[in-house]
Formats: sequence, C-alpha cells, structure tokens
Amino acid sequence: MSEPDEHSKKQGPLVYRQSVWTRLTHWTWAICLFFLLLSGLQIFNAHPALYVGQQSGFEFDNSVLRIGAVNTPEGPRGQTTVFGRTFDTTGVLGMSGTAEAPQYVGFPPAVTIPSFRDLATGRVVHFFFGWLLVAALFVWFLASFINGHLRRDILPRGADISGLPRDAMDHARFRFHHGRQYSPLQKISYFSVFFILFPLIVLTGLTMSPGMDAAFPWLLDLFGGRQTARTIHFGVMTLLVLFFVVHIIMVLLAGPLNELRSMVTGWYRTSPGTPPEAGDKP
Repeated sequence: MSEPDEHSKKQGPLVYRQSVWTRLTHWTWAICLFFLLLSGLQIFNAHPALYVGQQSGFEFDNSVLRIGAVNTPEGPRGQTTVFGRTFDTTGVLGMSGTAEAPQYVGFPPAVTIPSFRDLATGRVVHFFFGWLLVAALFVWFLASFINGHLRRDILPRGADISGLPRDAMDHARFRFHHGRQYSPLQKISYFSVFFILFPLIVLTGLTMSPGMDAAFPWLLDLFGGRQTARTIHFGVMTLLVLFFVVHIIMVLLAGPLNELRSMVTGWYRTSPGTPPEAGDKP
C-alpha cells in the first residue's frame, strides 16, 4: 500500500455533506429571494410607508417608517422618517435619479422589478416566486426529514448551545473549522432562518391578502392587523438580506471554492486531522 503524499497529509478528506435536495432547494431559494426582494420593493413603492395596527389614518400618525420627497427652500429633497426621526436621503431614498430627470419614489428604480412604476407586474412576479419559495421549502423539509439532514445539521442540541460563544469568537477571529457537520453558529443561524424567518415572511405575506384573510381570519389576530403584518414582512425581509450578506462574506472568508463545490457537487473538504470514514474521498 502506497503512503499518502505530503499534500494529502495537509488536508482532511472530502466528505459528502450536501444532498441533491439541499443543493437544488438552496439555489432555488437564492433565485426566489432575489426576485422577491426587488419585486417587493416595487410593491412597497406604491405606498412607501409602514404602520403598526389595524389601519393607517389621516387624523393620526401610526407610521414607523415613511419615505418620500418634500419641498424645501433649496428645492425637492428625499426624506426618510424612522420612528419619528427624519433623515435626508436625497439620491438614495425618496428622491433619486439625476437633476435633469429626478425620480420621486421610495426606492430607486435600479433596485425594483420592473425598473419603472408597474405595480401589477411587480405583484405577478412577487406572487410567482413567493409560491415557488413555499414549494421549495416543502420539498426541503420533507427531504431533510427523511434523509436526517434536519435532525443532524439544523436542529441545535445542548452541545451546540454551550459551544456557541466559542464558535462565535472563532468566526470573529476568522478561525474556521471545516467539519463533517455544521458548526454551532451555523446550526443556530440556519435554524432561525428555516423555523422563524421563513415562516414569518410567508405567514405575514398571506395576512396581507384579503382572500386569505377571509379564509383564515385568525391571521389578522395573530399579527395584529394587516398593517402590522406588512411592517413585520418588511422587517423580516431586511433580516434575510442581512443574513444573505453575512452568509456571502463567510463563504468568501472560509474558502469560496470549497464552499461552492459543496453546493454544486455535494463534496466538502474538511480540516486537517478529520478522521476519515467509509465513503470519503482523499
């Protein structure tokens, strides 16, 4: 039997970490969330304000966020008001574009689908990818329950909770451990996305539908009204965008080729010293 070469001694074995169902749904979610975000901003621009409660009113102001353009002595300016505090956001929110062709919309056309004002098309795109996201979630939950991915890699255990502070410190110091299973920080992050953020964004989206409210009136009671559901929907979207940005940064820092290979082929290169098991590759 030949001895392993010097290069193989410096790296762990290749392990089959991601099933085909995990990979397919992962890329489906990435596509869905891209179109949901941009079409959602198109829908938001139809009324760029968020409220808490059953309704919005003219005789009272229960808004928590408001984006728009106002006239000032210096000319029109974009303004964003968050919890009563107003910020000048000219060029980004409320008023964008050029001086010759200003755009008086909440979010600039560059980040909406379509890039022009078209609420009907934005709703069609949003609903299509929304239901596609729900279908991919159902497939993932079913496959992950059957193949053990849910129990093994997503549901946190006591050891994951106790090991979270150390793992968080290792990530903060860019010390990444490439193991067979997800680290405590990964498990808790993915658990939060799958069992808190995804259900919230789906249920609050349904709550904003009059047809769904008629069929399931308890949704309005659950979220405190359609306006509150819209605000929660927007907030959860913001958290998902933040998760996506951090996720991409971690992929780049931890080794993009290895991480990308894992989500394309399923095979993941572990850290040196990882004990080999049957089915691994050198």
